Amino acid sequence: MSSLRRKFSLGVTLLAWFFASGSQWDVVQAFAWARMFVTNAETMPLGDAIVRTFSPEARCELCNAVSTAKQNQETPAAPGPKLEDKTFLVFEPASTFTVAVILPAKAVPDEARPVSVERDRPPVPPPRSC
Repeated sequence: MSSLRRKFSLGVTLLAWFFASGSQWDVVQAFAWARMFVTNAETMPLGDAIVRTFSPEARCELCNAVSTAKQNQETPAAPGPKLEDKTFLVFEPASTFTVAVILPAKAVPDEARPVSVERDRPPVPPPRSC
């Protein structure tokens, strides 16, 4: 099931890339050239048919439609920002070099030490009462 999903997503991605890059117009143009060549080859020698197929003067309606579609696709939708509208950041080196030294804190501050640490030890052995 996962392999089918992977193949499907790859196919959709390639199809999206195909249309986003405008390659569909190349396929239509190749089809138009093939159709023109076959039509021209019926009435003239092959060399003349090839020359006439690719000559700009003998373009068919499909070739003109592809050319128009490519020009419309290549025009930008919105112009980018002008050079005057951009903000340039300039970084200059610092004149002096400053190093901040951070001293490590004590593991246990003096005021947080437990009271039992500051007491004297009891005498050994402890006094006996009689």
